[in-house]
Amino acid sequence: MTELRDLGVEYTVESVGKKGNAYFKSRPSIPVDKFIDAGNVPTTRKAQVIADELFSLFMSEEVGKVELVYTKFVSLMKFNPVIHTLLPLFPEGEVCGMDGRCIDAVDDEMFRLTTKDGKFAVERDVVITATPVPTLQFEQEPIQILEALLPLYLNSQLLRSLHESTASELAARMNAMNTASDNAFELKRALSISYNRQRQAKITGELMEIVAGANSAIS
Repeated sequence: MTELRDLGVEYTVESVGKKGNAYFKSRPSIPVDKFIDAGNVPTTRKAQVIADELFSLFMSEEVGKVELVYTKFVSLMKFNPVIHTLLPLFPEGEVCGMDGRCIDAVDDEMFRLTTKDGKFAVERDVVITATPVPTLQFEQEPIQILEALLPLYLNSQLLRSLHESTASELAARMNAMNTASDNAFELKRALSISYNRQRQAKITGELMEIVAGANSAIS
């Protein structure tokens, strides 16, 4: 968003999920077009609602580009925030400023948000595919095929991102609980050792008092 502002490019946000909605509602300076509650379990119907909204904005030319920011699930121990360009599908959909500086390269598709020196940084994964050999021939016009397939494409991409974000959140919760359990076990062990030492010291002190008292009685 900072890069877009520097280029003088207008943008808007479609916020999906409780955490994102809470974040943007507390920052009214960020333009948000709509708040969408995705629920706890991603479904095709919920993804379709988002896809229809984005498809409508793009086809009506209210926006020139749609980028999806979500958490990509890699493993139970690793999940990365990424920026994925949904629309347009062709590589000429770059956003450039008056000085000719462009945010996106011609052949890019995927961005990865990282941290560098305590600040956000963007790493780009370049996706270059070979020209496919045509194996099917369609009777319909390309625009008709695109209009039919584009909503399905958006739905599948959004549903996948919702599932990956949910899986990342559950993995983070599981790791947090495992860490809490390990810390609790370590605390219990430390307290048990401390308690046993105190108990042993008390028993030793009582035995010494008994021995001292017996020695005094004998004397």
